Amino acid sequence: MKSEPVIGRLKFLANTDGPLVYIPSKGGGDETEHVGNYAYLDVPIRDARMEKPDATLDAEGFALIRHETAVKGYYDDAQIAGTHHDEVIALLKEHTGAEHVEIFDDTRRSASVSRQQEKSIREPAEIVHNDYTAKSGVKRLLDHFADRPEEATKRLKGRFAIVNLWRSIAGPVMNNPLTVCDATSVSPDHLVSVERRAEERIGELQLAVYDKSQRWYYYPQMQVDESMLIKTFDSATDGPSRFTIHTSFVDPSAPEDSPPRESIETRCLVFF
Repeated sequence: MKSEPVIGRLKFLANTDGPLVYIPSKGGGDETEHVGNYAYLDVPIRDARMEKPDATLDAEGFALIRHETAVKGYYDDAQIAGTHHDEVIALLKEHTGAEHVEIFDDTRRSASVSRQQEKSIREPAEIVHNDYTAKSGVKRLLDHFADRPEEATKRLKGRFAIVNLWRSIAGPVMNNPLTVCDATSVSPDHLVSVERRAEERIGELQLAVYDKSQRWYYYPQMQVDESMLIKTFDSATDGPSRFTIHTSFVDPSAPEDSPPRESIETRCLVFF
C-alpha cells in the first residue's frame, strides 16, 4: 500500500573535497562536529508501517519488532546491564537466528537540550551516516575481544553482524524520529568512509551523498512496546545487505507541542 510521504530535511555529505572527519558529541548538551562539506536536502520519507511491513535485516537492513519490556527505568544502569541486556539478547536471537550475541554499547539520547544536560546524554543524530565500514566493523570485533584473542580468531572465521536495537524510553516518538534508507536502494558509490575521532577511540564510519534512487522510510509514532533493528555491518559479502544509512529528522506532520524524543540504542555483535 502506498502512502503520501512526509518531507524531511536530511543532512548529507555534499562532496569529498577537503578533509573529512566526524567528531561525535560527548553528551550533556555539546554539539557534534563535522569536518567537510555538507548539504541539507528535502527528501520524501515514507511510512514503513504501510509500505514495508515485512522489512528484514538481510534485505532492507531494518525491521520493526514488538516487545513489552520489564525495564522500569532506562536511566537505571543496573536495569540496563541486567534486564534490558537480557531482553535484547533474547530478541536478537529470536529474530535473527543468531547462536550468540554480545552487547558492547548503550547510547541514550534526547531532543531536549535541558534533558541532555540533566542526564549527560547525547542529542539525536543529525547527519546521514552508517556506524561502521567494512574495515571498522572487523576492528570493532577485535577491540571487543581484545582480552580474548582466541575468541576473536574463532569468531572471525564465521559470519557476524553488528545490529542496533533502537527504542523509545519516554512515550511515543512524536518528533525527531529515526529514518532509515532501504539498503537495496543504496549503491556503494553513495557511501564514503570517514574517520570517526572520539576521545576514547579513533574509528571509521560511513557518510552518504544523496541520490534520487534512495528510498527512505520511518515508523510514525513508535510506541514504547516497539523496537527498530538496524544492521550497520555484516561480514557476509554474498548477498545480505551489509550497511544501513540512517539519521533523525524533524517530522513536519508532528504536533507543535510534541514532547521531546528520548531513546536508547543498544549495539550488538551478532554471531551466526
